[in-house]
Amino acid sequence: MTGISVAVAGFGWMGRVHTQAYLRLRQHYPQLPVIRLAAVADEVPGRGEEAADQFGFEAFTQDWRDIAADPAIDAVSITAPNFLHREIGVAMAEAGKHIWIEKPVGLSTEDAKAVAAAVSKAGVQSTVGFNYRNAPAVALAKSLIDSGELGTITHSRFRFLSDYAAHPEGALSWRYERERGGAGVLGDLASHGIDLIRHLLGDVDALVADTAIFIPERARPSAATSGHARASGGEMGAVENEDFVSALLRLGSGGRCTLEACRVAVGEQNNYGFEIHGTKGAVFWDYRRMGELGTSLGSKYQDQSVTTVLVGPESGEFGRFQPGAANAMGYDDLKVIEARNFVSSIVDGAPQGATIADAVASAQALDAMVASVSSGGWICLG
Repeated sequence: MTGISVAVAGFGWMGRVHTQAYLRLRQHYPQLPVIRLAAVADEVPGRGEEAADQFGFEAFTQDWRDIAADPAIDAVSITAPNFLHREIGVAMAEAGKHIWIEKPVGLSTEDAKAVAAAVSKAGVQSTVGFNYRNAPAVALAKSLIDSGELGTITHSRFRFLSDYAAHPEGALSWRYERERGGAGVLGDLASHGIDLIRHLLGDVDALVADTAIFIPERARPSAATSGHARASGGEMGAVENEDFVSALLRLGSGGRCTLEACRVAVGEQNNYGFEIHGTKGAVFWDYRRMGELGTSLGSKYQDQSVTTVLVGPESGEFGRFQPGAANAMGYDDLKVIEARNFVSSIVDGAPQGATIADAVASAQALDAMVASVSSGGWICLG
């Protein structure tokens, strides 16, 4: 395969991140085919044209259906809002295009399953934007867990806390509407937590959850928004989906886990990470110190120290980006690894990294959280 023609559907912040990842791909993975930026679609007037001018897309359009109809396009990044994931994902797969789609893949398990069915029927490859599993320190943690260095995993804590919606003047965009944004912070941040839990520790058997809305009203924006824009003075509207979720999980392995996610946590900027304890040891990871992994290993059990490991080229994909430990990697690097997984899956014809199946499993856990809040009890996933 000498080249792959790609398009991007939806050019907000995440569409830009995907595009930059494509442009950087062969800088880190020169063995991969050349990527051709064929087209970009965004419904906001002028946004697609600006993207084409800045990044070199060969064409731009306001209608993503133009991309689906173009037989020369091999693969598509779907970075549109959540409520469009199902429609665009199914259409692109049915058009024979490989898809790199952002989480949570729609608003529900039903949506994710619809995209998965279309991918399976068309025989195309899929990659889903669960980027935190790509961090080299997470890869090191997984190797320690899988090799038995921690013993049997007993309990763990996963957190995804952010302040991106903490300001009361945050605009009432699609993110806060049930029909367009789904279950709020569940799909936005808790979906990442569920993917990391499954990636590191295995399937979730059952869970019980609690949720809350802490900022009940926001002002409607007067124009199209991107990211987490502010709005004030406009008509007020109700926030329809969750600001906060906390869940207790029982794992198939017998371990126990807690997951907490919040989008209105004042003082918390991307406070994402985990603490995983086993019968022999433990690991600790904080995304804000992405290249470090706390480890407690050995045979002392009691009074066993924690050592900070600065991950290096031997861990995950670190060596593709930096020559030695303590050289920093960042968020965009994780998306380059994700792009590598996507393009490699197309070249090899086999899934690599997080796929649509992982999105379905995450969606099932998120729907179970919503059901648990409604029923007030435990929900079985097995």
